Formats: sequence, structure tokens, C-alpha cells
Amino acid sequence: MKDPYRTLGVPRSADADTIRKAFKKLARKYHPDVSKDPDADERFKEINSAYGIVGDEKKRKDWDEFGEASTRPGFDADKARQWGSMGGAGGAHGGMPFGGDVDDLLQSLFRGGAGMGTERRARRGSNLKASITIDLMDTVLGAEREIMLPQPDGRRERLTVRIPAGVSDGGRLKIRGQGHPPRGGGPCGDLVLEISVRPHPVLRRDGDDLEMDVPLTVYEAMAGTTVTVPTPTGDVKVTVPKNAKPGQRLRLKNRGVQKAVPGHLYLVLQPTPPPGDDPDVMQAARRLEEAYVGDLRGKLIL
Repeated sequence: MKDPYRTLGVPRSADADTIRKAFKKLARKYHPDVSKDPDADERFKEINSAYGIVGDEKKRKDWDEFGEASTRPGFDADKARQWGSMGGAGGAHGGMPFGGDVDDLLQSLFRGGAGMGTERRARRGSNLKASITIDLMDTVLGAEREIMLPQPDGRRERLTVRIPAGVSDGGRLKIRGQGHPPRGGGPCGDLVLEISVRPHPVLRRDGDDLEMDVPLTVYEAMAGTTVTVPTPTGDVKVTVPKNAKPGQRLRLKNRGVQKAVPGHLYLVLQPTPPPGDDPDVMQAARRLEEAYVGDLRGKLIL
């Protein structure tokens, strides 16, 4: 087993708060639902295992004193100290406070019990890979979707899958216990679901934030106005300032991807000329030319 302190990237002298912050940071980075790292699942397990040791006061104390031996099933710290006080094989070994070979110690500690090597973890089945295509709004709000999974006997079984808000295009979801069963019985493997996201006709996603173009008439952009826009969590009235420029952005806080800490929705203002070539409209547009001062493209110097 890897050194839990090294796995979490903290020194052995770190206090509980430092260890907890390091764990949360790594857990967010390598969570299988959000990370694209091919080794994310294994790293996430290692991080949880490490924190399960040094995040627990008693387990951390035992690890510091006895090392990996303290994580074995049925380990008894008092017996280990008693064994060490009797000298073991004499002298320090492997950085532990008692002498002798670790196997000798384990045989002593587990004598009369199940012991090491006599308990075998049930073999798990292999993982099953599948794919699903969802809408962008499913990634924004979260959703439940049904998929059909092939079974060993040729049947197809319907499974309802919870899509968490924030899942990314190309990301993976792991559903525990929905994979292949092992030969001879035992727990099933997991279902690894690869996610594809359809483009949205209005919204664009950037991380946990969203963007949406908002067309304006030329007059609205010049005079300012109030418009009602749809958002993932309901319609909102927005004040457009005077002289709004194409591409100007307005932020609607917490109206983006609805995770524990929501993202934002950015409205991209797009003043738009009227369509067609109506003579009266063209004449009105020509009168606007008189409002420009100087050369509008005078700063385009390379």
C-alpha cells in the first residue's frame, strides 16, 4: 500500500485541517464523474483510502506507529505493542518500533483467527462499457435517462440512469454493480457510461458557465431597454444599458450549470439591423450616417 501522506501530498506533521483540505482538492480533481484522466478511477480510490487512514485520528496513530500492518483485517495495536515489547526478533525493522519479520508479527497477531491469506475478497465481474447521447440541458440541470443494456443471455434490460448536473461531453459516469457478473458468482463489475452531448440551438457551455446571444434592435441598443430572457431556472427581466455594443456581455449570477456551486449565464448582446431592403428603412438608416463623427474605421492601423 502507498504511503497515505505521499498520496495526499502532505507531510507527516500536517494537522487535520491541512489533510482535509488536501483530500477535498484531490477528490474534486480526480472524481470519475468529472475527470477525463484515464487513471482517475484508480487515483480516486487511492485518495479515499489514504484519507480513510490519516483522516481518522486512531487509524493515523496506528499507521504512524506500525505502518502498513495496521491496515490489515483484525489488526490489534495492543497485541502489536506487546509483541514488540517482547523483542520480536530484536532490533528495529522497516521503520517499525518492533523487531522481526512482518509475517511473523501477523501470524502472532492473527493466531486463532482468520489470519492473512485465508480471507479472499470475492472476485468482481468485469466492467461493461456503454454510451449515451444527451441534451445540453441535461448537463445543466441534471436528468434521469433510460438505457438498454445487453445481458449475457441475449436479453436487453432497461436501466434508469441519473445524469448529474455538470457532466461534460466526452466524460464518463460509473454506475456501481451494473457490469458483467463473474464466473461462479460474486459481485458484478461496474457500468462505465460514456457521455456525448448534443449542441443546443441557443446556449453554449464553457465549463460551468453558459453563453446566450440576445438580439436587439438598433434602437434598443442605442436607447437602452428592458428585455425578458429565458434561463435554465426561469425567465428573467434584464436591463440593457444605453449604447450597447455588439458582443457586450451581461452576467446573470448562478444561472449557469446547476452544480453545488452554480455557474453563471452570460448574455451576449447582438444589435441587429432589420432584414430586407425596404426603401423607407434604408432612408432612415442613411439618416443615421449623419450621427457618426470622424472616420469609424480610422483606428484600423496595422
